[in-house]
Amino acid sequence: MEISMTMLSGVVAYPVTPFTESGAVAENVLRHLLDRLIDAGVDAIAPLGSTGESAYLDDQEWRRVAAICVEQVAGRVPIVVGASELSTAATVERARLAERLGASALMVLPIAYWKLTEPELRQHFSAVAGAVSLPVMAYNNPATSGIDMSPEFLVELVEQVDNITMIKESSGDIARMYRIAELGGGAVAFFNGSNRLVQQAFQAGAAGWCTAAPGLAPEAVVRLWRLFRSGDAGAAELFERLHPLFAAMSRGGLPRTVKAGLRELGIDAGDPRPPLLPLAADARRELAQLLAVAN
Repeated sequence: MEISMTMLSGVVAYPVTPFTESGAVAENVLRHLLDRLIDAGVDAIAPLGSTGESAYLDDQEWRRVAAICVEQVAGRVPIVVGASELSTAATVERARLAERLGASALMVLPIAYWKLTEPELRQHFSAVAGAVSLPVMAYNNPATSGIDMSPEFLVELVEQVDNITMIKESSGDIARMYRIAELGGGAVAFFNGSNRLVQQAFQAGAAGWCTAAPGLAPEAVVRLWRLFRSGDAGAAELFERLHPLFAAMSRGGLPRTVKAGLRELGIDAGDPRPPLLPLAADARRELAQLLAVAN
């Protein structure tokens, strides 16, 4: 399923990658999580990002998770597969595989060991985008990748590199989203990756909200975006109700918090993969209270 930049919008949900007690990918649980998100009304699914612990999966696991997600989503909503590796060659390999499997689009996060220069980043993105025919979302998340791309550089990528049609901005700086909107003249699709900024991002012109929050409160998160879009005054009240949950997710880290929360909700997605540790007991107790309010 091929999409244009105008077709991807709204709530783009990140599923966790569930594991069994032995550490294998829990395939049936993953299928259930995907159906649960789609049934709640999310607008797209984005597996194999930081929430999906992509960095901790080996190549065989990554391929299997990508295949399951594309198969289970089955065209019901667009699926934006995270294809990110340290090297350009490995990123291209994953991008091509995602395309063969039937992904709708790709999300590419440059990952640093050495600090990459803008010419190196431009070459990396150009090589990945040139290797596939799918739309590419350039993803800026300096907290996890070690690379911080400016709004000027990101808009330049969209304008100059074929197939790069979207930006995901997750630095947590709302000024950057306004700057992207200004530089792109409203024609560059950008997505908010910070839950606490969802209302401000919508006002800045964000095409959508890339978020792990539907894993814990799927119907409420979808409703929040719909209320913003319709201009309903109830959006502010619902955001205030959900904000403490968003803050807890940020404090605890997405894989830890979502997996602990799913367990509280009766869905065993296993523990995050080491070196990540499960959420601490006090944080789990707080999370249980927040989930009761959010849902």
